[in-house]
Amino acid sequence: MSGEASTPGASPRAPRPGTQKSSGTVTKKGDRGAKEKPVLVLPPVGEEEPKNPEEYQCTGVLETDFAELCTRSGYTDFPKVVTRPRPHPAFVPSASMSEKPAQDDQRPSASCSLNSLESKYVFFRPTIQVELEPEDKWVKEIYIRGWRVEERILGIFSKCLPPLSQLQAINLWKVGLTDKTLSTFIALLPLCAPTLRKVSLEGNPLPEQSYHKLMAADSPIAHLSLRNNNIDDHGAQLLGQALSTLRSCNRTLVSLNLAFNHIGDAGAGYIADGLRLNRALLWLSLAHNRIQDQGALKLAEVLRPFELTHTEVVERRRLLLEKGTQERSRSPSSSRPGDSKTDREKNLLLQVNSAALAEKTDKTQTTKTPKGLSKKKEKSGGESVRKEEKSGSGQSPTQGTPKKEDPTKSGKGKVTIPEQKTSKGKGPKTGNKEKRSFLLESEQLVAEATETVNPLLEPVEHRDGKVFVPGNKVLLHLNLLRNRITEVGLEGFLATVQYQAQFSKSKSPSKGPVGLLRLSLAKNCFSPQCPAYATIQELMLPRAPATKAKPREEETT
Repeated sequence: MSGEASTPGASPRAPRPGTQKSSGTVTKKGDRGAKEKPVLVLPPVGEEEPKNPEEYQCTGVLETDFAELCTRSGYTDFPKVVTRPRPHPAFVPSASMSEKPAQDDQRPSASCSLNSLESKYVFFRPTIQVELEPEDKWVKEIYIRGWRVEERILGIFSKCLPPLSQLQAINLWKVGLTDKTLSTFIALLPLCAPTLRKVSLEGNPLPEQSYHKLMAADSPIAHLSLRNNNIDDHGAQLLGQALSTLRSCNRTLVSLNLAFNHIGDAGAGYIADGLRLNRALLWLSLAHNRIQDQGALKLAEVLRPFELTHTEVVERRRLLLEKGTQERSRSPSSSRPGDSKTDREKNLLLQVNSAALAEKTDKTQTTKTPKGLSKKKEKSGGESVRKEEKSGSGQSPTQGTPKKEDPTKSGKGKVTIPEQKTSKGKGPKTGNKEKRSFLLESEQLVAEATETVNPLLEPVEHRDGKVFVPGNKVLLHLNLLRNRITEVGLEGFLATVQYQAQFSKSKSPSKGPVGLLRLSLAKNCFSPQCPAYATIQELMLPRAPATKAKPREEETT
C-alpha cells in the first residue's frame, strides 16, 4: 500500500507543465512520463510551432486573419473580433412587461445566476469591436477599449489592417500607449487603405506628449481626437507648431479635438500661432481646459486682420521674389539677350496690367477695358491701384521709370509684380479648378475650400507702416466651453464676430471662406446675461448651419 500511495504522489510532479488529462493517461498506462515529455513541451509553447506569421497571406477578413496571426505568433489567449453593439433605442416599459421580470426575479435559478455573471464578465473581456458596412459587411471602424496594446499586437495589426479596403477610423481608448508604441502605430497608418482618415487616441497620456507626430506633413489623418491625454502648454506648443510654422503647414487635418486637457493661456497662444498660417483646419475644440482671458484674446486675434511680425514680413518678401523669378522664367521673353532687360520688364508689366484689367472687366463691365488700358499706358497705372495692392509705394515708380532704377529698387519693383498676379489671378482660377468638400461630422456641414495658397501671399493692407493680413476665415467651428474666460476675453471675440459678420455680408455672392459658423463660449466665468455675450449670440444665430439650411434649400430649388 505504501508503494501504491507513493506512485500517485510522484506522478503529478513530472507532467506538471502539461494538462490534467495527460497526467491521467500516465497513471493508466504507467509509463512514468517517458512518453509524455515530448508531447507536453510542444502544445503550451507556441513559439516552436513550424508555422511562420510572415508566410500567412491575409484574406481581408479581420476576424480570421487576426486569430490566425495571433496563433502563429504564440498567443494562446487573445482578444476576439466582435461586432460593435448598437445603442438601444429609448425603452418605455409597459405594464405587461414590467410584471413578468418581477415574477422571474423572485425565483432565480443557479444556471441563470451563473449565466448573468458570465455575461457581465464577458462584457469586460478584451475585444476588438468593429463596425461594418450595412450592405457589403466590410470593416468600417475599429474600436479598442480598456486593454493594453503591445508592440507585438501592433505588428499583427500591420499585417491584417492593410487588406481592409473600406477602413475609415481607428479608435483607441485607454490602451496604455507609450512613445515607442505610438511611433509604431504612426508607421502603421500609411500602410492602411486611403479611406482611413479618422484617428482617436483618448485616455492615453504620454510623458513625452509626442502627439504632434500624428500631424506630420505626410500624415493621412483628417480627423484627430486627443481628449483626456493630460496635454499641457508644452504639448500644445508642439501641436501648434505641427499646425503651421513659417516654412511648413499641415494641409490634411480638418478637425482637432483637444477637450478635457490641461491647456492654459500659454498653450492657447501656441495654438493661435498655429492658426495664423494654417488654412486647412475647420473644426477645433478646446473645451474643458484652463484657458483664461489672455489665451482667449490670442485666439480671437487670429480670426480677424492681424499684424505680421518682422520674420513673417521677411518671409513674405522672399516668397514674392520667388514668384517673380518663376514668372520671368516662364515668360517667352526670358530667352532674349541681357540688353533687352527693360523691354522684358515693360512686357511683363503689360501682361500683369492686362490680366488685372481682364479680371476687373469680368466682374464689372466689358466696356471699360480700353479706358483702363489707355490709362495704364499714359499714367503708368497710377489710377488702377486698388486698396488690396497698396503693398508697395514702389509700384508706380517701377511702372513709370523702369530704366533708372537701382538694383535694390528694381528688386522691390519685381516683388510687387507677382503680388498683383497672385492676389487677383489665382482666386478665380483655383476656385474653378480644384474644390474640396469636407463633411463635418458634428455639424453635418460641407465646406468648400479652394486650393491652398500661402496666407503670406494674400492681399495685405498697410496701416501706419505695418502690414496686416485678412486673418483666418477658414476655421468654422470653435468650442471653448467650460474654460476660465471672463468678459475681458469676451470682448475680443465680440470684435472678431462683428468683423466676420460685416465681411460675410460684403462677400455674400461668393463661395469663399466667411469665418466662424459656430462659436461655443458657455459655462465660462461670465454671466449669461452679459451684453457682449448676448450680442455674440445674436450675430452668430443667422450664421449657424441649422438656420442657414432653409435659405440654401430655397436657392437650390
